[in-house]
Amino acid sequence: MRALVVVGLLAIIALVFVVVAVVRDSQGNAGTAAGCPDGWPLADLTLRERKDVKINVFNATDRPGLAHTVSDEFRNRQFQVAKTGDEKKQVDGVAVLRYGPNGVGSAHLLEAYFLNEAKRNYDDKRTDDTVDVVLGNNFQQLATTTEVNQSLGDSGPPKAPAGSCPSPAAK
Repeated sequence: MRALVVVGLLAIIALVFVVVAVVRDSQGNAGTAAGCPDGWPLADLTLRERKDVKINVFNATDRPGLAHTVSDEFRNRQFQVAKTGDEKKQVDGVAVLRYGPNGVGSAHLLEAYFLNEAKRNYDDKRTDDTVDVVLGNNFQQLATTTEVNQSLGDSGPPKAPAGSCPSPAAK
């Protein structure tokens, strides 16, 4: 009988500790915009499906028709291609991804198609969720599905760029 009383008393004490820990939890808003400084944009870190990613493809090389060819490849991979064209200034490197707070997750996915070698160009003033893909002189081809999956695994989850906070929906 004494053993049952001791076990019951220990269970009640454990329950009290659990309730106190839950009530006093200071990490309830971790990963949300609760501690975000005023004026900082909320970055959408949602890793979207390809069919939900909107892109513009621009050629910044001296290879004619490259943007149209790559646009077709992205369309075949179920991306939404809005615009295709040429840039006036050439770009060194594989590619540049230009995006705003609403395109952070989409840019993260697109970067995997360039094996994480694309330069990111974040603009906190940009309000749309479209990502501009600017093809550079070192661009050869888009990654295969296996390579994309490997790159996504290597890079981890999307992160909020400097000067922004994760949006509450991006938990």
